[in-house]
Amino acid sequence: MRQRLWTLAAVAAFSLLNTGCVWNQYSSDPLVRIEEQLIDSENLRQMHDEFRRFWMNDQPSHLTPYRIHGGVGPAVSSI
Repeated sequence: MRQRLWTLAAVAAFSLLNTGCVWNQYSSDPLVRIEEQLIDSENLRQMHDEFRRFWMNDQPSHLTPYRIHGGVGPAVSSI
């Protein structure tokens, strides 16, 4: 019974001390790790842009007090 308790305590301590996965997400080589992190951050930036484009947050608001020309070509203000 005591051996089972110690084994259970060791497994619980190992699982509590282990943060994340057993294997690291990134390489231990600093140059490779930086490249992997840059690729991940670039993917997150592109995902943010796609999210804004989907919800059309990147378009000019029609509630602005200024005239905004949304067509192609030179803007002609009629103020």
